Amino acid sequence: MDVTRHPFGHLPDGRAVERFDLTGDDIAMSVLDLGATIASIRLRDAAGEMLDIVLGFDDLMGWIDHPQFFGAIVGRYANRLRDGRFTVDGQPHAVTRNEGPNHLHGGVVGFDKVLWTGEPLRSPDEAGVVLRYTSAAGEEGYPGTLDVQVSYVLDAQRSILIDIEATTDAPTVVNLANHAYFDLSGTGSILDHEVAIHADRFLPIDDAKLPTGSILPVDGTPMDLRVPTRIADVIHNDDPQLRLAGGFDHCWVIQDPEGTLRPCATVSTHAMAMSVLTTQPGVQFYSGNAIRRRRGRGGATYAPHSGLCLETQHFPDSPNQPAFPSTVLRPGERFHERTLLRFDHG
Repeated sequence: MDVTRHPFGHLPDGRAVERFDLTGDDIAMSVLDLGATIASIRLRDAAGEMLDIVLGFDDLMGWIDHPQFFGAIVGRYANRLRDGRFTVDGQPHAVTRNEGPNHLHGGVVGFDKVLWTGEPLRSPDEAGVVLRYTSAAGEEGYPGTLDVQVSYVLDAQRSILIDIEATTDAPTVVNLANHAYFDLSGTGSILDHEVAIHADRFLPIDDAKLPTGSILPVDGTPMDLRVPTRIADVIHNDDPQLRLAGGFDHCWVIQDPEGTLRPCATVSTHAMAMSVLTTQPGVQFYSGNAIRRRRGRGGATYAPHSGLCLETQHFPDSPNQPAFPSTVLRPGERFHERTLLRFDHG
């Protein structure tokens, strides 16, 4: 296992961006310090070929010109906040509105667009990188200075650990997630992927794709993915929830106990299989409904349903939903969540 670092171009303001390459015999990944971004994950498939299973771009301008959170850490608050507002300890706060009247994935300049500081992590059996960023009080409207650390660790067993920590100097809200788009087949479409989500409840949404506040059973709905289900067989179901999102863009409630690393979801194709374990209370399954048509890595054309996301996270709009788990972080406390991706042949 090894880690190397390489120049990866410059931002418009002249700051240099670095790429960290983590390599093993049958697995490799690249991480950018811009957005703490997973730029690629390459795995040897059953035919012995190295297959890149996440969407990305050949050069830095791809990430700058086409911001749809490809592979990045999103925050301070992943997902949506209604009307760009929340209250902590009776004090109202307004954050930037970047999706109509609502706040999405940290705002206009969220964590996906900032330059982190990266350092390699090396051991005989693992290769990794730790990235750090300090979000100043008032950034995008959030209270408190937030110190964030994200570690990506690759091991020889074809696993990737995503470890996220944060501390604050004033009460604030925090919800951090990775936003990689996966295509385990390399075909440019995820409609033939089989997905299973180990959850018997989900959060229904309204026409703004925000949770209504209810927590409903999946029984008898297309949200029942407790057994592996081919996406194409359900995504066009004439269900109100699927119509509202144009496909899947919902949060599932992962079974207790919260805080333990437990199975969350699986995705499989003929070529590759991925298991997701997490300590987070929820997972947002997004079927890439709104991916804008563009040129991606290696000349591939990306379009709706070219990739899928399994964003392990806290619930959307939790600060405005008293029934949801709290996302408030206070001085002296530590936000710490982990997600483990395990890969095998399909």
